[in-house]
Amino acid sequence: MAVNHLAAMTASGESETLEFKGTTGARREAAMTVCAFLNQDGGQVLFGVTPAGAVVGQQVGEHTIEELSAELQRIKPPAFPTVERAPVDGGRAVIIVTAAQGASRPYTYRGSAYRRVGNTTLAMSADEYNRMLFERMHSEQRWENQLARWSVDDLDVAEIRRTVAEAVRRGRLEEPVGGDPSDLLRDGVLLRAAAVLFGSSERLEVEMPQCLLRVARFRGTDRMEFLDNRQFNGNAFTLLASAERFLRDTLPIAGRFEQDRFERIDEPLYPPLATREALANALCHRDYSIGSGSVGIAIYDDRLEISSSGSLHFGLTPEKLFEPHESRPWNPLIARTFYRRGIIEEWGSGTLKMADLASRAGLPVPEIDDNGGAVTVRFRRGQFVPLPTLGGMSEPEARRDMILALLDRTRDGLTRRELHAGLGPGVTERQVRRALKELKDRGLIISTNRGPLTRWKQRTR
Repeated sequence: MAVNHLAAMTASGESETLEFKGTTGARREAAMTVCAFLNQDGGQVLFGVTPAGAVVGQQVGEHTIEELSAELQRIKPPAFPTVERAPVDGGRAVIIVTAAQGASRPYTYRGSAYRRVGNTTLAMSADEYNRMLFERMHSEQRWENQLARWSVDDLDVAEIRRTVAEAVRRGRLEEPVGGDPSDLLRDGVLLRAAAVLFGSSERLEVEMPQCLLRVARFRGTDRMEFLDNRQFNGNAFTLLASAERFLRDTLPIAGRFEQDRFERIDEPLYPPLATREALANALCHRDYSIGSGSVGIAIYDDRLEISSSGSLHFGLTPEKLFEPHESRPWNPLIARTFYRRGIIEEWGSGTLKMADLASRAGLPVPEIDDNGGAVTVRFRRGQFVPLPTLGGMSEPEARRDMILALLDRTRDGLTRRELHAGLGPGVTERQVRRALKELKDRGLIISTNRGPLTRWKQRTR
């Protein structure tokens, strides 16, 4: 590595992924930092660089690298960071130790685990260590890859065939010899993932009650009064279909207006592709080991919440989910099947897709909460006028409000025919005339000209 490259690296000072040491005499402290890098996002330790970032190098003797390597070998489980030398002036060199994020976290050095906070290396808390250890164990032995003791006769064969056919059509699976979900088997025995994905509702309800969807529509913005409250048992594809049907039947259609367009645009209150992404994430990433767990849908007057049992893992936070991030699904077998079916696309892009779809629909970016027991995705209403009613407003009142909204967007007024077109299908000419008369009688609008040339405007105050 050239000296000018080293100078560029050190120009910004130490950081969460970069630390300076004057000499290898500080190799113990450096090994703590390498341990922290392995536990987080990786990084580099530079020996021969002052705390201020000046590249001065150090003398590298016969045993310098050996002593440094021996110290790094005290990191457990074994890790193998790279060690290289970069010559500088005066026969000196900078020693560069590079560690990527470790595959077997958590790592310890001399019996203690470390983490990086800014440019400081700190001892890891017991809770964080235990969480990381649990995640490592999960990658090897998790709920979904345990034997289910089910047979193929207990599965929905038609759903399996649909999944295989769609995966082959999308080029995500080669044409199989038989219809069995072969990658959901071990030694000829079905895994729990197969039951979650394709199991019959009757057996799931008895043996895996956590394969549950709870849906509710509340009056107002709290949970004081139910308008609808139901539960569904079944496999993941059945629950997804039930959830989408509930949203389709319960959410109102929303009308919105764009500048320079007289016609109202009628769309679902929340983008179906965004809500489907949230539902798919809930079904793929939830913690199925919680026997009382479920996926929940709660619709309020001002928001939609989709929740699932469990919490975020692998260092993910709600904030990081709306940034480019690596996908590490909690249930990779279930997630892979959803991907093959075409329900989810590129792993790690689901939350970014939700945010984009919501923004394009004029909604705020969805919110994500992780309270340790459940992860909730929250969609909030934007500048839509839901139809036919919201908050107890009658249809005639809604029509009058929409006429005022249309007139508010034009300076020259609109004819009755233009207003009728803007109100969309389902509104009669008689209803438009009646609404115009009522608004005029209230002194809210005025008319100019007569007959077909009559134009309506809002009254200025």
